[in-house]
Amino acid sequence: MNPATDPAYVAFEGDRRIGSGSLRDVARAAREALDRRQDASILVFESRSSAPVDIDLRGSVDDVLARIPPATIPADEETVVAAPRGPGRPKLGVVAREITLLPRHWDWLAQQKGGASVAIRKLVDEARRNNEGSDRVRLAQEAAYRFMSTMAGNRPHFEEAIRALFAGDAKRFEQLIAEWPADVRDHATRLAVPAFHREA
Repeated sequence: MNPATDPAYVAFEGDRRIGSGSLRDVARAAREALDRRQDASILVFESRSSAPVDIDLRGSVDDVLARIPPATIPADEETVVAAPRGPGRPKLGVVAREITLLPRHWDWLAQQKGGASVAIRKLVDEARRNNEGSDRVRLAQEAAYRFMSTMAGNRPHFEEAIRALFAGDAKRFEQLIAEWPADVRDHATRLAVPAFHREA
């Protein structure tokens, strides 16, 4: 998935995808679906992780949208973050948090050039680089599994499809979910694609 082009959220009414985009976009689509059919079953997911999103859909579309906080842009290493002054370097996006280590870890960190914070940042960056491919596969598997468990747990071949997903067998996965409702099948496939592109 491409974070630059993928919608942030997706909404389903039963097996039918009814909206995607910002939280406001999907909230509007969900409220409009309920206006058409009061007993509609609406589920909203965060697109990249498939985490369920709870939206208060009471009232009119305007009421629903008024309860949604303004969109926030996630900070990255290049973003200047407005944060209260305190430990760390907030203008660089550095955030102070507590970590716990054994004494031998603290002893080793204390001997590193630049101190513990610099050493830990270097270790994290190196691990991110070294594990980028496996992390991408794992996160895609988890997102697809989470979505499929919610939306297709009672569908034919669900368990076999999950096994194919974690085995990295794209062809079998596609065969097993081929008869699922189109929107559920297509979204599950989109989530799973990165899991099938393993680095050699």
